[in-house]
Amino acid sequence: MNSYFLLDQAARRFPDHGAVFRGTGQLLTFAELRSRALRLAAGLRATGRPGDRVALVSENCPEYVELFFGTWAANMAVAPVNAKLHPKEMVQILEDSGASIAFVSAKIVDALADALKGSPAEGCRLVRIGGADYAAMLGEEWQGRIESDPAALAWLFFTSGTTGRSKGAMLSHRNLNACSFAHLADMEALDENCTLLHAAPMSHGSGLYIPAYIARAARQVVPDSGAFDPAEFLALCESHPGVGAFLAPTMVQRLRLEAERSGARPRNLRSIVYGGGPMYVEELRKALAAFGQVFMQIYGQGEAPMTITGLRRADHAADDSDVLGSAGYPRLGVEVAVVGEDGAPLPAGEVGEIVCRGDVVMSGYWNNPKATAEALRGGWLFTGDMGSFDARGLLTLRDRSKDVIISGGSNVYPREVEEVLLRHADVAEVCVVGQPHPEWGEIVVAVIVPCGGRQPSPDELDAFCNDNIARFKRPKRYLFVDALPKSNYGKVLKRELRQQLQSPGD
Repeated sequence: MNSYFLLDQAARRFPDHGAVFRGTGQLLTFAELRSRALRLAAGLRATGRPGDRVALVSENCPEYVELFFGTWAANMAVAPVNAKLHPKEMVQILEDSGASIAFVSAKIVDALADALKGSPAEGCRLVRIGGADYAAMLGEEWQGRIESDPAALAWLFFTSGTTGRSKGAMLSHRNLNACSFAHLADMEALDENCTLLHAAPMSHGSGLYIPAYIARAARQVVPDSGAFDPAEFLALCESHPGVGAFLAPTMVQRLRLEAERSGARPRNLRSIVYGGGPMYVEELRKALAAFGQVFMQIYGQGEAPMTITGLRRADHAADDSDVLGSAGYPRLGVEVAVVGEDGAPLPAGEVGEIVCRGDVVMSGYWNNPKATAEALRGGWLFTGDMGSFDARGLLTLRDRSKDVIISGGSNVYPREVEEVLLRHADVAEVCVVGQPHPEWGEIVVAVIVPCGGRQPSPDELDAFCNDNIARFKRPKRYLFVDALPKSNYGKVLKRELRQQLQSPGD
């Protein structure tokens, strides 16, 4: 089924129900949203063809919703672009995707136009969102046939690019529907009295939940700031019913700190889905104490969007470190395994690469057969993540395979060390990486943001680690910084830290 029909069905049942809001103000009903999507579809088909890629280059804005469904109604594919990328990186994505048109925010359009000059993508038409050209596209509603090929490309999901040039994961309507249906079955019983608050990027994690919420006629709310502001988030939870949101773990921490500082207790906060990076057990416990049992965890990738394993709300009820520190159980319709270097499944307790298969898995990378062949083998997606199952079927993530530190022939999983150090009262944030060493191959280095300016001594941290983990896992160096380098999605950029540590240690 074409994902457009999720909107069509919701609009037929709830035509006058509020669909899209900016802040506290309603912009569109479901009937109006459907009409604008079909008008955009007509405008797109006036100059384009089925299968064209339509790029979206913008901060969070209400138009994102109608652009998604309008593109799908036109039988085209969306290619959202991270608005915080450098214009040259944006041009690379436009070149790679072959987008015929790009809808661009007013803040970005001039810089992107300059960067496009002389590039192979210079012919891509730029339309300023909310401008005269945008309004001109909203003519008569599209009256043509809306194809329902579930295998058709719906979303060209470009990776964040933190480990090199972005790759475009090809997500079909079948993939998006599998993601949405698994969310509705596994995680949330949504209805027309629920709200999706877009604090995280709509080009990424937050946007992937739009179809599931639209399918249940739930409202879409874009903050006035167009971004994540903890105080604004808490205030909007007072103005909208049944608020849910996708947040990166660093956003959850900022939200908790603001709630503790201000004393705010958001009465309509219904759910927070967290993912996209490690949520440490101690921070999760603090967040549960602040907000109650509203949390759900998802583990996924752009190649299997938001849907490999997860923890439900009820899984957070027991104060069980093994559960809270895990990535949860396999999701509906997804088969998950942990395999060794030979590709054979490993027994519970052994660490290997996480693989999965199911309708949620991409068909491959756009124009990149080499990367596709590396990721998709024998019907399985090889995630590049290391993990292990326990006897209960809980999957615990260790690290990306490239992040595992091999010191003196022993594997050290950074997250395991990070979890211990974060229990120290004077450690606010930590990232553990490997540094090249002539004798040991690598040594373990902990880069630490002190809590409240109280810098613990290396001897104190050594003793703390020795009380909690094996001696060979203990960091050999501690570096103290004011802040860790992070991507636009809140992920710590380990690559940058490793580059700073390229000189061999003693």
